[in-house]
Amino acid sequence: MKIWQRITQVAQAIILVLPMSCAQSIPADKPDLKNADYDARLQRLLSFSTPLIGVETLHEKLNDVYLLDTRSREEFEVSHIEGARYLGYRNLEESALEGVPKEAEIVLYCSVGYRSEKIGNRLRDMGYTNVTNLYGSIFEWVNHGYPVVTPTGTATDSLHTYNQNWSKWVNEPTIKKIW
Repeated sequence: MKIWQRITQVAQAIILVLPMSCAQSIPADKPDLKNADYDARLQRLLSFSTPLIGVETLHEKLNDVYLLDTRSREEFEVSHIEGARYLGYRNLEESALEGVPKEAEIVLYCSVGYRSEKIGNRLRDMGYTNVTNLYGSIFEWVNHGYPVVTPTGTATDSLHTYNQNWSKWVNEPTIKKIW
């Protein structure tokens, strides 16, 4: 009987500790998003393993950072943030990193921030020391009314939203959603 009591005590201890060990640590300085439901969704999706930057902060210092797009080539070619280099996700185009010093400020983005967070971890493993993830990514960028461009640099109202389900997080009515 004592062994079952001990097993029960250990199991109860594990059940109490497990949720705390699996909880995500949401940064205190996390940027705010325009849509609270989108913010809540990202808080469940991201691990916050790459430091964050908000769209307003990026907009202010856009010319002072290396901006890398971690979406698919198809998404990038529909539109991207002006000045962004295509890096990709599954197969990194490491040529985008040519000339980028290891200590340079790098900002990554994708559609919502999941893929760019993963690439942020990879870049840090490669020795890049100042890598941030755009919180809310390109969806939040256009939700703030900031422009996107085609590969020729022409402003556009089109945005690849990955798929129909994720497109619900683009709330800017002037944006034409493509998937």
